[in-house]
Amino acid sequence: MTQIKPLGAEFEEYLRDESRSVGSAQTISFPTCEDEIRSVLRKLYPAGTPITVQGSRTGLAGGAVPAGGHVMNLSRACSYLGLRRDDAGVFYLRVQPGVVLSELRKHLTNKSIPTHGWDTASLLALDELYAGPEQFFPTDPTEASACLGGMAACNASGARSYAYGPMRGHVSALRVALANGDVLSLRRGEVRSHGRRLSLKTESGALLELDLPTYQMPHTKNASGYYVENDMDAIDLFIGSDGTLGVICELELALMPVPAVTWGVNCFFGTEDAAIAFVDAARPVLERAAAMEYFDAEALDILRQQREASTAFSALPKLDAHYAYCVYVELEADSQKEATSELARLGELLEAHDGSRYDTWVARTDVDRESQRFFRHAIPESVNMLIDERRRTFPTITKLGSDMSVPDDRLADVIALYRSSLAEAGLESAAWGHIGNNHLHVNILPRNDADYAAGKKLFLKWAAKVTEMGGAVSAEHGVGKIKRDFLTVMYGKEHIAQMASLKAQLDPKAQLGRGNLFAPETADAARKEAE
Repeated sequence: MTQIKPLGAEFEEYLRDESRSVGSAQTISFPTCEDEIRSVLRKLYPAGTPITVQGSRTGLAGGAVPAGGHVMNLSRACSYLGLRRDDAGVFYLRVQPGVVLSELRKHLTNKSIPTHGWDTASLLALDELYAGPEQFFPTDPTEASACLGGMAACNASGARSYAYGPMRGHVSALRVALANGDVLSLRRGEVRSHGRRLSLKTESGALLELDLPTYQMPHTKNASGYYVENDMDAIDLFIGSDGTLGVICELELALMPVPAVTWGVNCFFGTEDAAIAFVDAARPVLERAAAMEYFDAEALDILRQQREASTAFSALPKLDAHYAYCVYVELEADSQKEATSELARLGELLEAHDGSRYDTWVARTDVDRESQRFFRHAIPESVNMLIDERRRTFPTITKLGSDMSVPDDRLADVIALYRSSLAEAGLESAAWGHIGNNHLHVNILPRNDADYAAGKKLFLKWAAKVTEMGGAVSAEHGVGKIKRDFLTVMYGKEHIAQMASLKAQLDPKAQLGRGNLFAPETADAARKEAE
């Protein structure tokens, strides 16, 4: 059985994640299976020890940063458990939460999925999978070293969410351990709420009668707090719950056939207005767009500087001086003919919106697409390097990255908000992200402590304005600890109290994900009220 160890100096790295924030904890464990997860939970339950669940710690919202107590790291729970194929021919792969996305992709591409302990039915399904078209899992956060359990915990998405949506829709089943070690087995379509009342039965036979919060979620890309709606599927409550309701022990993922043709197109514009107008016009017209990404002038300038300053970035394509704004469109099609037709349609849209089909990069081969992928990923990496350099002088600053989304008809409005308020505050920034979903990551780049403080205030202002526009304060990174004040702005204190009350029904000692979504004192107040 797994050991609970003191969290000494050799485990200090587990006190932080990619948010660059640092927490504290007294003990740590590395369970490798559901039985070990449940054993740790049962040992810690009597004392009500806070438990922070983490995987590869790639999150940007501080959800994996412990707030005292125990760290349960699931990176060693990384087995592939089985496979099935339904009557419609869809393959469903069962995995443990510590399976890494990049490893899953490699195994699917190389037809090398580990099968230790698989039953005969799973092995037969695997033969069918390997005999047919190559399969893939469509959720694609920028950081491919993310663990699948963590991706489900924050309802991750990424560039291809324009076509495929966030992770939620690709998870068909979960096994979730509650704080007391009992387990819920959830399969999509089997249990639904009645209005805002949800009844769940654990494997030990305990009946849980849950009152769901009454807020209305925005009709936009959203990873802000608990997913709740009338007559909802029970599984959706746990996807995106930021590790506050239970520990994901197992996931079943729906796979999809790899598109026959994938082309990437970088489109360049002289003005931001032209780029926005192009996106607005392209969304209803392009039928084969899987992704629609954006890079503003400041982001492109950072790449130009990196290309000249560092040999590590010398492979970046040269950006002509008149390339001021970029919209990247990824096209997926069933044939070369279909892709060519869609590319021609994209060219017409460019010409109609002050762009030029000659000012594009079109990637049709794996090598060219890898160059485009390097281009896209080099921007956040470059910004992180810039901030790390500034931290040598001002160690308390970090990059401030927004994760907000709005409905389609408010895209121009929200970008105007960002531009005017950044200029008024005199802050340096660079923006990129998922413009097809009206979801930009506006990164404030503080030069000193005063910039950092001003940027944090500006984010709160944006949270209020985005909420007024019908948007979400977190579209894909989850809320964690860093954005919980934004969540209060979005839903209000009454609805936050309802969320805490729901948590108390599933986690009566307020142990799991302490500090995620809402402050510890809010969870404690709900716990005491429920006693």
